[in-house]
Amino acid sequence: MVVREVVKQALAAGYLSLEAENEMQQIFSSAKCDLEDLNAFMTLQLAAMAGRVRQESLESINLPKKYEEN
Repeated sequence: MVVREVVKQALAAGYLSLEAENEMQQIFSSAKCDLEDLNAFMTLQLAAMAGRVRQESLESINLPKKYEEN
């Protein structure tokens, strides 16, 4: 699978699983990505920053109860 396919699935679902994040990391570390993959990754990052895509890796961080109230 290529990065842009992982991004397309995450954007459609509004959710980026930890498995998908790891898959993209493996693709990037193997240098098997092209400019389209990098552009797709940037699109995903912008969507995550805008709140249109949730990230499982960030949701799995357990904050103490007192911080969740703020």
